[in-house]
Formats: sequence, C-alpha cells, structure tokens
Amino acid sequence: MIDIGVTKLAIIGGIALVVIGPEKLPALAKTVGTLLGRARRYVADVKAEVNRSMELDEFKKMKETVESAARDVEHSIQTGAADFEKSWSETSTPTSDDFSPVYPEYKHPKKKWRLKQGATPLWYKARTGTRTKALSGAARVARYRPSKVS
Repeated sequence: MIDIGVTKLAIIGGIALVVIGPEKLPALAKTVGTLLGRARRYVADVKAEVNRSMELDEFKKMKETVESAARDVEHSIQTGAADFEKSWSETSTPTSDDFSPVYPEYKHPKKKWRLKQGATPLWYKARTGTRTKALSGAARVARYRPSKVS
C-alpha cells in the first residue's frame, strides 16, 4: 500500500500551492473532496452488492435443502400411509356381506339465531349496577338530578 505520512502530505500541499496558486487551491480541494466522496460511495455500493449476491446464493442453497427435506418427509408420509392402508385393509375385513357404515341422522340445533344474546349475564349486571337499558338525555337528567333540600 501507499505509505503517506504527515511530512509527505505537507510537501505535496506546498508543491500544489506553488503550482496551482493560492486562489484556485480551495476550489480544487473541494473538487478533490467531492470526487473522493463519490469514489467511497461507489466502493461501498459495490461491496454491498457483492454481499447481497453472496447472501442470495446462501439463501438459494438453504431453500434447496429445505425443499429436499420437505420432499423426503412427503415421501415418507406417503409410504407410511400406503403401509397403514394395506395393514388396515388386512385387519378390517367385514364379517357380513352387507356391511355399510351407519351415519347418525342430522338434527337441527334449534337455536334462535336471530335473538342476540349478551356475553355478560343479566344477574351479574344487576349485582354490579351496570346499565342494561339505554336512557335518553332527558330521562338521565331527571333520574340523576339532585333532590331539592329545604
């Protein structure tokens, strides 16, 4: 790498001051600074892109391993199910020729689905003093108006 110390930078600055001149040196330093900033950002972007591509390759490899594991599990489940069906058919042969499964008859639940039921029981509301009916503004004022003290 380039080994630049403080003394070498001072010598380069003195030569630049003599060659370029004191009037144009600040503008040149600003231009060099912006160019160096752009170069650093470009290098950082390239590094980030390389890191992203490496991570993408790793994710692709991970995806392939997960998919292969899923295929293996699916294959083992299918073979297990086939073995189970085979053993089930061997053990559960019907004794009568007229064997057919009997399903229970459907019964309607007889719910009153149009009637809305509250979640809190009325006895709990009555015990705690929760309002069960809405009051109009005038009824609320009349109910909670303080009594006249004579």
